[in-house]
Amino acid sequence: MVAKLWVKETKPINIEGGYLIDGFPSIGFTSAIASESLMHGNNYELAGFVDSYDFPTVSILKEGVPSYATRIYVNAGLKVGVFSSFLTINEPYHKTIAKMMLMWARKHKCSLIVSSSPMNMQEADKNQIIAAGSTPQAREKIKNAGMLVLQNGTIPGIPGELLNQGMIYGQNVIVILVNVDEAGPDFGSSVNLCMAMSKILPGVSCDLTMLRKQAQVTEKQIKETEKETRVLRDTMYG
Repeated sequence: MVAKLWVKETKPINIEGGYLIDGFPSIGFTSAIASESLMHGNNYELAGFVDSYDFPTVSILKEGVPSYATRIYVNAGLKVGVFSSFLTINEPYHKTIAKMMLMWARKHKCSLIVSSSPMNMQEADKNQIIAAGSTPQAREKIKNAGMLVLQNGTIPGIPGELLNQGMIYGQNVIVILVNVDEAGPDFGSSVNLCMAMSKILPGVSCDLTMLRKQAQVTEKQIKETEKETRVLRDTMYG
């Protein structure tokens, strides 16, 4: 089963030498919540969409304006692109999504892709940010940001495939590991991820007051989308 995806860019994009943030909720919602919160009020413009015949048919309305569930936002000043999605993508489609993002990053000459993955950490590790890198340069960047480089472990889903594809093609990919409560995403996890991203991506910052409010709104929107599309997804994926 191979998903057929297409990217529709609605305006010129110039982020050469910049960064791509993966906001797909492939495993848990924290990455999607954090990426949406990170963009709020920070001059990110809608620059395109991602769609597929295999995606549930749904429109997400924000302030009365309809939009696709998977969107591309760009901050031209910071040279940052964000793939933001309210769709939970099933496992057979993770490879295709990861390859699509890798191709998009190469097309726009991004120097780094940043993703995240939940991990249940030991109590002693909860205050230490841990990340995995696809290349020696990516791992050096992790060290320079004051983080620990993951030496042994397993990273599933879209983040794991981004690491594998990045290793093969020499694309710098960093996957930040986030300690997530098994009950679901929380404000603390989103804050930790945003703060970690700000250490890696120049100019990216987090407004914690705004983040708390936006994280609650975004989590509600994502869960509503998940609920509304569940029947459609079950029919499509079998």
